[in-house]
Amino acid sequence: MSERRCILSGERADPAHLIRLAISPDGDVLPDVRAKAPGRGAWVGVGRTELETAVRKGRLKGALGRAFKGETFKIPDDLAERIETELRSDALARLGLEAKSSNLSTGFEKIDNAARRGSVRMLLHAADAGSDGSRKLDQAWRVGEGREGETFGGTTLPVDRDALSVALGRNNVVHVAVTNAGAAKRLNALLARWQSYLGCANPAPILGSAEAPGGHEHLDEGPQRAEE
Repeated sequence: MSERRCILSGERADPAHLIRLAISPDGDVLPDVRAKAPGRGAWVGVGRTELETAVRKGRLKGALGRAFKGETFKIPDDLAERIETELRSDALARLGLEAKSSNLSTGFEKIDNAARRGSVRMLLHAADAGSDGSRKLDQAWRVGEGREGETFGGTTLPVDRDALSVALGRNNVVHVAVTNAGAAKRLNALLARWQSYLGCANPAPILGSAEAPGGHEHLDEGPQRAEE
């Protein structure tokens, strides 16, 4: 698909970085995060806080009126929350699919071994992962890549271990190592869009590719429990 323009900021971007809005059969404006709903759509690329402000001040209604060219619609009061829920569901569903395709590893020892072998392409931590365990796996990843002394590490997700466990269909998933380059790229796109919407952009570094790793930043330290 060609670039799309955010109806609020006016900026153009790849559709993968934006969120499509569409009118449901009932006339509600709803998120269409996979961009598959029929009919005319409108694209937004702003964070949740900015979107809520645009809704409150009527800016979103005006922008949608122009985008939908006179079609009748109504904006649900919880539109911003629905978008966040859909982005979260889309990212976690992709994690589940990659797990079924054996593109992921879980369990501290398995990830540590894979990281030291240089087999990890992306490293993810639950929001309530212990900082010590995350730090050790980050270091193992740097060792495996021959990049000790650098600052990159795994990405801490805005969901806890319970949510990850449900998504992957496994018990007590605290850390996730993506061992397939294609899977890492697919996940990176969904995670980046989700985190950007939340206002806590924390790009997941992908190794074993031409992309340079980004910084490491925890989104939520959360309560700490025993590592898997």
